[in-house]
Amino acid sequence: MSESSGIHPLRDGGLGELLSCAPPLLDTTLDQLRTLLVVRETGSALRAARLLGREQSSVQKQMDTLNRNYQDLCGEVLTVKQGRGKDVLFTPTGEAITRLAGATLSEWLAEIHSSRRRLGSTLTVGTTEFTLKTVSRAWARLSEEFQRREVEFRVVHVRTKDVWSRLESKSVDLVCGTIVAVPGDETRLRPYDVIELARGRPVLLTNLSEQELPLSIVTSSRLPEIPLVVPSTGLIADFLGHWYGPNFRDRLDIVADIDDISYGLSLLKSGLARGCMIVTRSIGDRSRAEGLRVIELRNDLEAAPEIMTGAFVSKEDRVRYEPRHPLNLLWAAMREEAAARAEAAER
Repeated sequence: MSESSGIHPLRDGGLGELLSCAPPLLDTTLDQLRTLLVVRETGSALRAARLLGREQSSVQKQMDTLNRNYQDLCGEVLTVKQGRGKDVLFTPTGEAITRLAGATLSEWLAEIHSSRRRLGSTLTVGTTEFTLKTVSRAWARLSEEFQRREVEFRVVHVRTKDVWSRLESKSVDLVCGTIVAVPGDETRLRPYDVIELARGRPVLLTNLSEQELPLSIVTSSRLPEIPLVVPSTGLIADFLGHWYGPNFRDRLDIVADIDDISYGLSLLKSGLARGCMIVTRSIGDRSRAEGLRVIELRNDLEAAPEIMTGAFVSKEDRVRYEPRHPLNLLWAAMREEAAARAEAAER
């Protein structure tokens, strides 16, 4: 059988080995494998039963069947009871079969999801909290058609630091978020179609008084002189990496490491950390009314990164889907929304 057929009957053994599979192996179901995985995660049939919404006796019966079948197949059971209150012990064969079960179910689910995406049965969009409204307005243009076609439309929260990983893993069909863009260097964006919604440079947000920091403008080369609150990863970390390299933490005066911008804002407002945080201008403008001060941040270094907010989608997906595919319809609606937004800004 050819490789292009997509079916590889055990590769080395060929069709004969596939047809001669032992009955205990053929009797193993995906439901049994799922139960095995849940027991492995929870440690007992009782706790697995609670998660699965079943009787303990039902889960135990499946485990007994698996143990009996794999004793016949391999000469070793998968699990051994250790007494009341103790977790089930997984044998070496049990550990191996559990890993295989996890990979098998993951591949099945991934392939089913891929087929549903290709056929337009489901559409998943990732947004940050700052781009959710834009996606909502675009979706409103299509909601009636999507409901008529029974398209499962899902929106998932994507943190700014995860925008690139979500794009590269294709865990969502479209991402609406904010990235660091370097004018003239579009290498990383080349595989994607982009609808640009906004572009600009960040500002400094601070709880330092004018006496403590008597500046209205700070240049990027002077950042090492200023106490900073910095996220461990994400947009601002990428920004600083462009200016000061991957070891920027060794060159800056970092008074607090944070996981996200929201916590950093709370930290500055509380006064527990005294310093500055690099944020987008929109966040800075919103924070003025909360007792924080905005200082302009101007670049005087060779690298000139900018913050770009936009919608991103795989060019490959857009081309291989027909024009009425939900992804392409949403992309067209996003373009219309971006055009309406630009027109409103010019008024």
